Amino acid sequence: MPLADATQTEATAKRSRAHAGAVRVVAPARLHLGFLDLNGSLGRLFGSIGLAVDNPRTEIILKRSASFKGEGPDHARAIATLRRLAEAYELPGAYDVKVTSAIPPHAGLGSGTQLAVATGVALMTLEGIEQRPSHIGELVNRGARSAIGMAAFEQGGFIVDGGRGKLDRAPPILMRTDFPSAWRALLVMDGRTAGVHGDAETNAFAALPPLPDEKAAHVCRLVLMQLVPGLMEADIAVFGDALTEIQQIVGQHFATAQGGSPWTSPAVGRVVESLRDAGAYGIGQSSWGPTGFAFAPSQEIARRLYDSSIGAARREGLEILVAEGRNKGASVEKIAST
Repeated sequence: MPLADATQTEATAKRSRAHAGAVRVVAPARLHLGFLDLNGSLGRLFGSIGLAVDNPRTEIILKRSASFKGEGPDHARAIATLRRLAEAYELPGAYDVKVTSAIPPHAGLGSGTQLAVATGVALMTLEGIEQRPSHIGELVNRGARSAIGMAAFEQGGFIVDGGRGKLDRAPPILMRTDFPSAWRALLVMDGRTAGVHGDAETNAFAALPPLPDEKAAHVCRLVLMQLVPGLMEADIAVFGDALTEIQQIVGQHFATAQGGSPWTSPAVGRVVESLRDAGAYGIGQSSWGPTGFAFAPSQEIARRLYDSSIGAARREGLEILVAEGRNKGASVEKIAST
């Protein structure tokens, strides 16, 4: 949405004069588990499957300041978001943002969306402006292909969106449901490699041919008749089989943009496949990676898988995190100014 459109939004937004001294926002990472339709012949393109997870996360603290400044990982991106929104809403002051923790950038975990929306929500809360996180995301050009990150921020849980249609806005959310509380995600992370992003990502999407109609149809059927029912019935084997097959179809399609492999980091691929062989379910790569994932039905089994795999992962230069699905959105808290 163009920034000029924010004028009307700002005119209708409600302001509270009881301003906070500072605002803390904690936002979850998200896994992008695959696309529904990379064909587009029905008038909608992409469509995404995603999950909010509790680890890693982005945490920021925002307060007023005499000038725009910040500290912590990725704080320059947060300052850029603040400047843009302050201009859009005609806010006269400046702000100090402290990023106390950040989702690793370009790792396939939604770092850019979570930081931008967290910063925007903190600003709106600080200035007493009522505004939905999804609208803030659109103002700062998030959600170009997927609304999973914004929905993860706003609601958490397991999410499916409907892809981009004719409207110039983020895709609609088709479903959102809680992720089974007992299940765990094992995230295999490669800090030496970055997933495709920025202009390279735009060019990669433009160069990809349409996914054949029959494959797109099969992915949609897998989502509707296996993946979601398996999730709703807490049947991790059904859920995992569907997710692995979806990832194989989508990964093969994107392989040409990833050096011929469905894995941005072949080392991640080796460790994730070893987790599957050891009893994990539903393996794949989140977005452009390099982060890979696998699922376990309980904390105990996740810990066993972690213990049996962490040595090999570290020899490959990788790390493994055990995460829970986060079934609520980001936390927003007014605090005393520090």
